[in-house]
Amino acid sequence: MRWNLRMKAAEAGIWKSTEMRRRLADAGLTISAGKMSALWTGAPTTLRLDDLDVICAVLDCDPTALLIREPDKVAARRPRSTATGSAGGEGDRRPAVTPRLGRHRTTPPA
Repeated sequence: MRWNLRMKAAEAGIWKSTEMRRRLADAGLTISAGKMSALWTGAPTTLRLDDLDVICAVLDCDPTALLIREPDKVAARRPRSTATGSAGGEGDRRPAVTPRLGRHRTTPPA
């Protein structure tokens, strides 16, 4: 996910984090200077949904405008498998499935 707070704030005419912090306080959300700096300069590691709701109200936007999906990054993190056409080799094989014993045992493939 990409955090898009500064761009949405600029579209709303808010150019400084202190102005954004003041508007959030006017809307009932008091944020410390350190937390505001983290929200303003980069992607937050955590964000309460209640806080996100107030930020969206101040900026008159939806959460999807602040949190932008990056499907390419997700795809790059997936492990490659032989089914998707990776450069095959013995090291790309999945381990053999071992049947479980007991009441709920698996049956071998036909």
